[in-house]
Amino acid sequence: MTRIKTFVTLTLLGGLAVVLPIAIFVMLFQWLFGQISEMVAPAAEWMQAHTRFKDNFARLLVIALILGLCFVIGLLVKTSVGRWAHRHLDYWLGKVAPGYSTIKELVLQFIGGGGSEGVLSGPVARARIHGAGNPLSVTAIVTSQHANGDFTVYVPTAPVPTSGFVYHLPPECVEILPHVTVEAAMKSIVVCGSGSGPLLAPPD
Repeated sequence: MTRIKTFVTLTLLGGLAVVLPIAIFVMLFQWLFGQISEMVAPAAEWMQAHTRFKDNFARLLVIALILGLCFVIGLLVKTSVGRWAHRHLDYWLGKVAPGYSTIKELVLQFIGGGGSEGVLSGPVARARIHGAGNPLSVTAIVTSQHANGDFTVYVPTAPVPTSGFVYHLPPECVEILPHVTVEAAMKSIVVCGSGSGPLLAPPD
């Protein structure tokens, strides 16, 4: 009886290990699609009214058109005329649209554009946010190092690393992990710390 119970339990857990990641991925995709659908709803409604495309297909088509437009704009700004137009547009928007420059800087910091490094470009570190003598540490990404040696670090939250906290710490509270990539750190955060052994292991 014990063997049967063990067999059933292990088999069930094995099935859950396969099904749950797929189910969670599908739910996240549905949530993300719903959020984007709300944003493009006016354009999707116009397309449904003036074409034969309906419902979700119309929304997908609108999203594809937006991504295509972004790609085309990206190609245009690589040309001398595009760079000139973008520079002048940025100048005038910065003058007449309050907050535009701040938003632009924030976006460039996250994506690493504009010749500056992005927020999520590393290096990865273990930050002791309660003091160097406290054993508690968190996975962090160094975003700035100051003239006095202090660090500013970004500590992502699990399982959504795009939200988090900013801490300003003295150097003794920040242990740089040169052997850990940002991708590895983010993967560990997304899965709530599972498989974070390599992050804590000493470098080879």
